[in-house]
Order: sequence, then structure tokens, then C-alpha cells
Amino acid sequence: MPGVRVGHWTDGVAGTGCTVILLPDEGAVASVEVRGSAPGTRETDLLRPGMLVDRAHAICLCGGSAFGLAAADGVMRFLRERGIGFSTGALPVPIVPAAVIFDLGNGVPAWPGPDEGYAACTEAARSGASVPEGRVGAGTGATVGKLLGPEHCCPGGLGAAALRLPGGAVVGALAVVNALGDVHGHDGRVLAGARSPDGSFAGAVRVLLQGGVGEMGSVPPLAGGNTTIAVVATDAVLDKAQCRKLAELAQDGLALAIRPAHTMFDGDTVFAISAGQAKADMISLGTAAVEAVWLAIERAVTVV
Repeated sequence: MPGVRVGHWTDGVAGTGCTVILLPDEGAVASVEVRGSAPGTRETDLLRPGMLVDRAHAICLCGGSAFGLAAADGVMRFLRERGIGFSTGALPVPIVPAAVIFDLGNGVPAWPGPDEGYAACTEAARSGASVPEGRVGAGTGATVGKLLGPEHCCPGGLGAAALRLPGGAVVGALAVVNALGDVHGHDGRVLAGARSPDGSFAGAVRVLLQGGVGEMGSVPPLAGGNTTIAVVATDAVLDKAQCRKLAELAQDGLALAIRPAHTMFDGDTVFAISAGQAKADMISLGTAAVEAVWLAIERAVTVV
């Protein structure tokens, strides 16, 4: 989509990073849907329909739990230097919603700060159409399937996918997958998740239904220690309420791909943005958003 660019800052040694989605200079209509019960977010209240500001200028996805939200300060600095933001009569104020994953268990705790958020913007500003995927940016330290403990989980990551509707509108999704549950492919197979001692997938849903947390070798999940965060973008013209609906529908893709999803220990959050002038109906856009999110989650754990 013209004007939408993605950049990463990656620390492969510490296992953390951040990803910035730069939007057109004039901003893009945006909203959000938070369904996980352990979110770490910034500026999400502002994205509710009925609030003053309709447009965001960037979205920041971060590792480092709540500490990583500081990366958004660097994104604001990058935009402020270019005169981009919501007009206040004094100076433009960039609107930069953000969400984080928990990756502090990867050794020495580390997280992105303002300088790292700025560096991700610099990469985004010179990036092309392709988005680096896998263990990069906010997905660097992500893991999946922690129900049996961290020693039995699989690597998570960052994935992207896009679909074009027959009328020409595009729906794209970018997902950072750091889930408590297992990731399932379109064929129903587990692609990444909790592994039994013999290396086979234990099946998080089966473990919970047959034994529950603390049984069958499962361990009580670390509060806030999981989360899948995603951004759905379309070039179709939407207002703020429609963006909110698109984010709600896109959460269905998250729930199809990750089982269980939206738990008390996940902060599952989906942003939706509209940047363009294409025409499309909400049913088609919602269906595409579900599919794009599911595909992006699959790619997050399968792209090497």
C-alpha cells in the first residue's frame, strides 16, 4: 500500500527488538481491538470510535514487555523532526499507538528504547515493498507453546501476508507471535507449540481439557508472558468505526491460528488501519482480514 512502510530494529544476542509501521505523512484512519487479558499498550484508548483523533502516524510493535513501550518515544522523535503529527496550534504531535510482547526470559533482560525505535523508523523510511520476516524486529525473542514450560516451547517470530480482493482493494497483515497456545496451519496441523519430552507436539488444548493448568506436566503460565500482536492494513476507505470492526474481525484469524487464544496470560491486540481510496464492502474486507492474519501467523513460525 502506498505510503505504508515497515522497519525493524533487531538484537539477536539479547533476543528482543521492535518493528515500526510508518503510515502516510497525513496519517491513516486507525482503531484497535484488545482481547487478551494481559496487554501492554500505548494510545489504544485514543483509537476508540468517538475519541477526538481519527488518524495515527505510525504503529510501534515492541519486545521488552512494558519497558519496550519506550521505543515509541523514538518514533515520535523521528516524526516530530519531519513535522508530522496531529495539529495542535503549537506543534504537530505524532500519534503513535504501540503494543508489546514479553520476551524478558531470553537471558539477560533487555528491551528497545527510544534510540531503537528511531533506528527502526530510519530503516522503514528506506525500505522497499518486502518485509523481512521470522526472528526479526519485535518477533526476535518470541516463543510459542509455553504451557509445558519454556524448555518445551518453539520459536515464534514475525510474519506478513496480503490478499487482493476482486475489486482491487488490498488487505495486508503483520503479526508478532509470542503465544501461550499452539499455532495451527490451515490443514489443522500444529506448526509450533508445546512439545512433549519425546519431541512431539503435546497439544495445548488437549492438555488443558484433560488435565488443566498444573496437570499433565503443564506449568502455571507466567502472567503477561505471552501475547500475539498484529496490524491489519487496507487501502479501502474506512472510517474509524469500520476500522474498529475490521480489527474485531481480524481477531478471528488469530483465534483460528492460535489455540487457545485470548487467555488470561496473553495480551492479544490487533490494530486496523485504512490508508487509501479503494472501495470494498466490509464483509469481504473482514473475510480477507481473517485470512491474512492467519497466514501471517503461519509465516511467523515457518519462515526461516
